[in-house]
Amino acid sequence: MHADEVVRSRQVSEGHDRFLSTGRADARIRPLVAASWRRSLRSGLDPERAEAPVDLVDAELDAWRNRHPLASVMPVIRHLLVDDAVDTGLLVAVSDAAGRLLWVEGPHQLRSRAEGINFVPGAVWSESQAGTNAPGTSLALDQPVQIFAAEHLVRSVTPWSCSAAPIHDPDTGAILGALDLTGGNDVAAPRTLSIVRATVAAVESELRLRRLLNAASAEGATSSSGPLLRTLGRPAATIESSQGTTRLSLRHSEMLLLLAGHPEGMTGDQLAIALNEADLAAVTLRAAISRLRSALGGLELEARPYRVDSRLRTDVDEIRDLLAKGDIGRVVDLYRGPVLPASEAPGVARLRSALHEQVRAAVIEYADPDALLRFGDTEHGRLDWQVWSAAAAVLAPASPRMPSVQSHLAFLARELA
Repeated sequence: MHADEVVRSRQVSEGHDRFLSTGRADARIRPLVAASWRRSLRSGLDPERAEAPVDLVDAELDAWRNRHPLASVMPVIRHLLVDDAVDTGLLVAVSDAAGRLLWVEGPHQLRSRAEGINFVPGAVWSESQAGTNAPGTSLALDQPVQIFAAEHLVRSVTPWSCSAAPIHDPDTGAILGALDLTGGNDVAAPRTLSIVRATVAAVESELRLRRLLNAASAEGATSSSGPLLRTLGRPAATIESSQGTTRLSLRHSEMLLLLAGHPEGMTGDQLAIALNEADLAAVTLRAAISRLRSALGGLELEARPYRVDSRLRTDVDEIRDLLAKGDIGRVVDLYRGPVLPASEAPGVARLRSALHEQVRAAVIEYADPDALLRFGDTEHGRLDWQVWSAAAAVLAPASPRMPSVQSHLAFLARELA
């Protein structure tokens, strides 16, 4: 240990002891750490005896990990961090959005030591149960955090140091989990946090790339499965087909979505009313239909009644299929926002409202903390009182997200009052 680390360690340890004896943090303790200590104690934590609870093991843990969105990017984390961690004597941990550790990897001897403080897969690390720690505090604050030695409030954890940062969904901004490096005092060096942040950026880029590749793969499969109309969370729709991607105007997006939802066809009057409460003049509708035909490429659009090619599917169909199967985790992944949010067409507004209510009701009923938090962290879930209330009801009191959930509920109470 370098001389400056020895001094820093002694100062933090003295500040730690003073806090436990007096309840006051002096100038030797960083404000972020002092605030975390106070939150920990308010929850009733005993700094001398607290231990992170392990609530998932064996098959349940495996199942939870396999269906988590971060499972697909673990190869990136292993390549960038775990391989080197074995050589440098560090542990690499990845948690879910609710603060439960999903993966803890690194040298066998170090993992064995970490078992002594329950720093293991399936354990919930939070300020209320494990005291101040980098993964738990980073999720609570939604920011990168370093915790050095005795900055950990719980006595048994003070031999360790850690650096962590939250991982966000690249499309919605929802917190997916946290990435953490744990080891000796060197882990609290600024360069370590830079490595963690760089790895998180790579992970988020990989998530974005995989979605683009999946979309491209879906395009490649359209020769057999048919074209796909994408409308969720988009100002205007796109058609993905074997011929490529076609961007539509908002009016054409509305028309095609409505026709796709009526395989039996729509009369001109029905379509006009669904597009505009004041009704559209027949000549205006015919002109719009004519322009839409030219934008459809190989897709057919019949008249009398107006009917679109039966091969066309929509992302609304995809969400409904997943809801029918009960695959709520996948629903949260694919639901990028309400249908054509910029549209004021009455028919689209009804479809948008109905689908959104179906999705949010399913997420609430599913009562999975990770799915609720990922839905709530999005633009379309951030102001949803019921979603956040449901998250608070099912979230473990020990979860590091609980303080932020309670704080957000207080904010919503003020805003909605």
